Amino acid sequence: MSGADTYHFMRELADSWGLLAMMIVFVMLSLWPFRPGAKSRNEEAANLIFKDENDG
Repeated sequence: MSGADTYHFMRELADSWGLLAMMIVFVMLSLWPFRPGAKSRNEEAANLIFKDENDG
């Protein structure tokens, strides 16, 4: 297999399976904060900026 053949094979692999893999990772990371067990951690992160706030 020559260098050009290797390049074209890797290019076709990246265009098809690489794109599919990136799409799957994107969808998984996009849905990760919305999983049922993440509610308490999301609320904690949302209120973190008020941690050191004094009302007096």
